[in-house]
Amino acid sequence: MRKVVAEFIGTFTLVLLGCGTAMLTGCEQWGGYMLTAFAFGLTIVGMAYAVGNISGCHINPAVSLGCLISGRMSVKDFIGYVIAQCVGAFAGAGVLALLFDMSDKPDLTGGYGSNGLAGVRDSIGAGLIVEVLLTFIFVFVILGVTSPKQSHGSFGGVVIGFTLVLVHILGIGFTGTSVNPARSLGPAIVAAIDGNSKPIEVVWIFVVAPFIGAAIAAIAYKILEGKGDKEEA
Repeated sequence: MRKVVAEFIGTFTLVLLGCGTAMLTGCEQWGGYMLTAFAFGLTIVGMAYAVGNISGCHINPAVSLGCLISGRMSVKDFIGYVIAQCVGAFAGAGVLALLFDMSDKPDLTGGYGSNGLAGVRDSIGAGLIVEVLLTFIFVFVILGVTSPKQSHGSFGGVVIGFTLVLVHILGIGFTGTSVNPARSLGPAIVAAIDGNSKPIEVVWIFVVAPFIGAAIAAIAYKILEGKGDKEEA
């Protein structure tokens, strides 16, 4: 139960701070890009040191899938993590909707920080490619940093957080950067409740693509890591 609660809090915080920053700054200008990228990345850094010792700080179903395929978690834990992450993302987006409504602040993203295909001219194929590649990179780094065969001391959370910053810097202009099914699903549902159905119509892309990217990353890392690294060292 402690792990599930930690994943809920972590994902709630990620959506609240990451999507909230995007809503305030917009993503049409370079400054908005950078602020949003760092908001997501620095949230990961903070949560990694806050709940990493409790749940591993996945706060992302794609990361959890990568860990499942890598044999680092059970199916039961995976299901619990994903449910907690999705509920946390929905709660985070719901709080943002309430805050922006109470403060009369304009939502510069138009959908509570939802992901979309505007940057790829509504091309489903391009959106899938971008999200698969970015998720592959993100999860591949996480698996390497957290591998039992590696020793990164207390810097693992920083490496993972800044990797998320980097994939956001590239991906925001294309899809708004998901690499996280829960982060996409929560705002899309809240936007649909508010009458904006466009995000929910394409949200499947931001669920399917990150899972594919994570699965490829997990398989690739298992092959590359192998069983003889210690002997070769």
